[in-house]
Amino acid sequence: MDRYAEVIPDFELFKACLQTPQPHYIRINTLKISEEEAISKLSELGFVLEKVPYLKWFYKVVGTPGYSITHTLYHWLGWFYVQDVAPGLVSPILDPQRDELILDLSAAPGGKTTHIAQIIENTGTIVANEPVTGRLRSLQANTHRMGVLNTIITQHNGIMFPDSGPFDRVLVDVPCSGEGRARETKSRQKGAEPGFIESISGTQKGLLRRAIQLTKPGGIIVYSTCTFAPEENEAVVHYALQNEPCEIVPIDMSDIPHSKGLTRWQDMEFDQSLEHTVRIYPHQLDSGGMYIAKLRRL
Repeated sequence: MDRYAEVIPDFELFKACLQTPQPHYIRINTLKISEEEAISKLSELGFVLEKVPYLKWFYKVVGTPGYSITHTLYHWLGWFYVQDVAPGLVSPILDPQRDELILDLSAAPGGKTTHIAQIIENTGTIVANEPVTGRLRSLQANTHRMGVLNTIITQHNGIMFPDSGPFDRVLVDVPCSGEGRARETKSRQKGAEPGFIESISGTQKGLLRRAIQLTKPGGIIVYSTCTFAPEENEAVVHYALQNEPCEIVPIDMSDIPHSKGLTRWQDMEFDQSLEHTVRIYPHQLDSGGMYIAKLRRL
């Protein structure tokens, strides 16, 4: 992680945060239950929840009766989804609208898919694609558990996703080196292997380009990762800007702690519009890490 010392604000605080347990957050699922009733029932069980002020339906679990909130009947019933606040920002930034045709290109285990369905109240159509056979079960289980009725699950290599749509919005939450999950995955606390970062960035470029190609003119694409590596973040989006008809859409995060996207990294220079993308570091939101870029198809 030391290679990021010059770009991560309060770097010592960042490193200290990586050594602390990551809190649990939940998203109350209003497709199944009202927010008020869910909070009341969980409180009766002894769970203490703290509302997240900047993210609708999200609560931080600050107290338990001695067992995990996932071990409750209410979790099995789909009243809530355990979801960190950093990835929880992605679907609202996509800003899906009722009755739209939306593609989630790498959807498992389903947190962002079910969040999109909740935002648009089960209207429209979501195509949730997952290329990995072993992950399809979790995607199917979570969409069913959360009462999602507007979603079609597909299995394709996202880079070669068949022509369809075109889609109003596409979310491409790509496979990545996972440095943003260092609080949960101790092996990532020193950073990812350079060779893996280099190899996975090629896949990410292919996925983002295909996402743009599948979006209608004027439509919106959101690219996200849970890593800090500029090679997987700004470099990938810069590549897409050079090779596909698209532009950056500024993300309004004025009320939420975050950092701007980079326009320079080591010997690489990126399009200046990338400063309007978003980096989230664990010490800023007491969360995992995230990179989010929003684009418009031209």
